Amino acid sequence: MTNLNPFKIAQRQLDEAAEKLQLDIAAHSLLREPLREYVFTFPVRMDDGFVKVFKGYRVQYNDARGPCKGGIRFHPDETIDTVRALAAWMTWKCAMVDIPLGGGKGGVTCDPRLLSESELERLARGYMRSANRFISDDIDVPAPDVFTTPQIMAWMMDEYEVIRGRHQPGIITGKPLELGGSAGRGDATARGGIFTVREASKMLDINLKGATAAVQGHGNVGQFAHQLAIDLLGMKVVAVSDVKGGIYNPDGLDFEETLAHRLETGYVVNMKGTRSISNKELLEMDVDVLFPSALENMITEKNADNIKAKIVAELANGPTTPEADNILYEKGIYVIPDFLCNAGGVTVSYFEQVQNSYGYYWTSEVVHQRLDEKMTKAYRSVHEMGQKHKIHNRLAAYMVAVSRVAEAMKLRGWV
Repeated sequence: MTNLNPFKIAQRQLDEAAEKLQLDIAAHSLLREPLREYVFTFPVRMDDGFVKVFKGYRVQYNDARGPCKGGIRFHPDETIDTVRALAAWMTWKCAMVDIPLGGGKGGVTCDPRLLSESELERLARGYMRSANRFISDDIDVPAPDVFTTPQIMAWMMDEYEVIRGRHQPGIITGKPLELGGSAGRGDATARGGIFTVREASKMLDINLKGATAAVQGHGNVGQFAHQLAIDLLGMKVVAVSDVKGGIYNPDGLDFEETLAHRLETGYVVNMKGTRSISNKELLEMDVDVLFPSALENMITEKNADNIKAKIVAELANGPTTPEADNILYEKGIYVIPDFLCNAGGVTVSYFEQVQNSYGYYWTSEVVHQRLDEKMTKAYRSVHEMGQKHKIHNRLAAYMVAVSRVAEAMKLRGWV
């Protein structure tokens, strides 16, 4: 049976790249494990007056190229291994788009959907009270992730500033614009992915105008993928899904209509003029581009042979297992791997840090242009590596990113 532990998968992916790169043993060993990790418990007083104890995490995977960077996820299934894997992928992601940051990640094991707004605020502040001692703009900078928002980042930033007694907006990114956030951050992850799909279509000679797409996961990233696939690429999004299931319309799903229905009912299912489908059906749909935008391990050896999309653009972290990667490659399906495809978020978070550092803020047009430049350059480096070595794109992306981190460690004299 396949081991779906996300950190074990991340290590296997690294091992394959290290072997291909002929990485020396010391560098390989250092890159297989986090440099530092913190696990802590903290109390939160709930609205009913009772105190509930939560478990929090922060992993600083590797900072050879610069301060760690990575989101904080509030999720009932959060574990230290999930956080380790996400921190590793952040390390490769930052190196992939060539920004001077390392990889980190954090989280709390909780279900934020069951918390009131005041409980959520106390949870966010409680996390920062525990984590502030190992967070700063020159050590480790958090950001939003699954089930966390700009408002939660604002509460965390405020708690940090109260503790430290000084204004320091650069300690966290993904903040509201009014508190030093960056224009263009909201849709940055999806927009960066859309830029890579555009570049891939050129390499594969696919005309995206009127081409079909399916989006698995209509959350923050998935909804923007839906919108931008239409607005920037002229595509027809025929299916979307969330945790309750999916909807399909061969004539395309209007973005505003779909979003309004989801905001009104909480889910995309049962929208007028659509047919209900399962997440399994969506993944296996015959479309030009599939956007897995949910959680890890959605495409495995069990369903990879049924995938029919020409391009799989991974906006989620770790949606495809190593076994599935090989199957998709053999089938001729072009995968844009997660830490390339979804690197737009951390790239604009980096832009936010830069703007915070000198107190001057860019227009959304400038952000979009600079994001496009970063993503296009990163995409081309991966595509060229894959073509040169005749390997699938994930291994190519690992080879590009790991070689950059290994070189930084070597120059520092760590290995």
